Amino acid sequence: METSFSQALIAGVERVSAWADLLDDINVFPVADGDTGRNLVISLSPLRQITQGRDRIIRELLLSARGNSGNIAARFFSGLLMADAMHNLPDAIREGRNRAWQAVNDPKPGTMLTVFDALVAALEEAPGTYDAAWRERVLDRLEGAVRETPELLPKLKAAGVVDAGALGVFIYLDGFFSALTGNIDSFKPITDIFRDSLKISSEFQEAGEGGYCVDTVLKGAADDADTIRRLAAIGESVVVLKDGDYLKVHLHARDGQKARGELGAFGDVVRWFVDDLDAQVHSFRRRRVEAAVHILTDAAGSVNRQNTAQLGITLLDSYLTVGDKCLPETHFAPEELYDAMRRGVKVSTSQASVFERHQYYQSVLERYPRVLYLCVGSVFTGNYSVAMDWKKTHDPEDRLTVIDTQAASGRLGLMSLAAARFSLKTRDAEAVIRYARENVDRCEEYVFLDKLQYLAAGGRLSKTSAFFGDMLRMKPVISPLAEGAKKMGVVRTQADQVDFAQEKLAAALSPEMPALIMLEYSDNRTWVAESVQPEIARRYPAAEIVLHPLSLTSGAHMGPGTWAVAFLPAGE
Repeated sequence: METSFSQALIAGVERVSAWADLLDDINVFPVADGDTGRNLVISLSPLRQITQGRDRIIRELLLSARGNSGNIAARFFSGLLMADAMHNLPDAIREGRNRAWQAVNDPKPGTMLTVFDALVAALEEAPGTYDAAWRERVLDRLEGAVRETPELLPKLKAAGVVDAGALGVFIYLDGFFSALTGNIDSFKPITDIFRDSLKISSEFQEAGEGGYCVDTVLKGAADDADTIRRLAAIGESVVVLKDGDYLKVHLHARDGQKARGELGAFGDVVRWFVDDLDAQVHSFRRRRVEAAVHILTDAAGSVNRQNTAQLGITLLDSYLTVGDKCLPETHFAPEELYDAMRRGVKVSTSQASVFERHQYYQSVLERYPRVLYLCVGSVFTGNYSVAMDWKKTHDPEDRLTVIDTQAASGRLGLMSLAAARFSLKTRDAEAVIRYARENVDRCEEYVFLDKLQYLAAGGRLSKTSAFFGDMLRMKPVISPLAEGAKKMGVVRTQADQVDFAQEKLAAALSPEMPALIMLEYSDNRTWVAESVQPEIARRYPAAEIVLHPLSLTSGAHMGPGTWAVAFLPAGE
């Protein structure tokens, strides 16, 4: 496979990642559950590892695909990946289009399927030069297909938006063809192209009856002409993917457990994912995004997408690789990470590419008049310098403010939560920015490690030191500061850790002082919730205590058994 083709595949994924929140915000078909962006990011992430081989990636697409749009997209890409050079790209795209249509029990025009049709037609009408002019002709045809989606699906017209999956494919192909033709920094503003079709009407209401969104992988299942029809008897929105002896099934079912039993009759269930549609629809309705300043921050700040959805915070992910699996950290299941670490599976982290970070900055500035980027400390990553370099040439109106928080994990997360809350209470953007700057010096965090072996595995401590430290039951306490992660002390037991945390809290807070306290956990949520949180709540009755999972970037370096406390005295 040509290097340029591989790079184009990755560029498409990175562009979708940057626009995932917008796709979630307009997701109404087939159910208004606000997860199209998330599902596409998860489903297409295997394309980032295309150098591992085409057959392997096709299998990973099948195994990873989530949601209605994610599964249909995965099937399309199983065909697209058959291209190994530019000359057979149209044939591969045609094959992908055919596979996508065939995978759906009840295919609907007005979805990404319509965009695939438009893509095939565009390549037939404009064969081959693969230059900037050719790219524009193709994208114009795809743009028209996306614009058409509300006319083809009454639910979209009622909501006043284009189809989220169709727009996701357009964004992907915009990145893909831009990279393929050497125009990687040239993109039409999405919000200008679809200006009047990116906000759901206030009158729109989801009329669905709830149930469960099921994604399962079956091994040893028969695949015949009747398979999709028989699966349709179990639920709706059925999408079926086949690879070797694996059958991937997506459907919506009223009863999740009953559906699992019925699907088991088709083959052995080897993977099972289920989302509660009622809960997702309810959460979708409660999202709030009207604020004086939109907050962008790094996911390394121990805030996940569930924590931030109601505050309208945009998260810029790092990437986590566990064995052969690579995903944005907020889309990884924490239990999967910590179980793998205990089993000795190789774990690593990496920053999003410069291109992907640039796409995030562009996406938030297109959507919001003022943006505050609370950036992970510059001593920990290069995100701050990348943002400032981009700002010099792309932000002449100074709408993006970048603050080096000098922080990571819970300290960064706490500052982001506080700034987002304040931004919802005021119309003064400059006041929010001043408040955020003040909090850099006011917020503290202490991280308690259980084992040193995981720091050694990541190269941050010698294996000899880790061995003797663990043998002597040494549990270091660290704090992320401007100069880096600084060791603040060493204790021997969990009780000693709690005492250390109480000492630091007492030095900064009085019992009657309002404050925001974040307790972070790795694989020890129950212990933190039952043994640590009640005692802190008793001593600081005026404080608000929030319980959040430790960022997986931090967890990958520090290991299972880690927990932390971050705190910020109230002040506006």
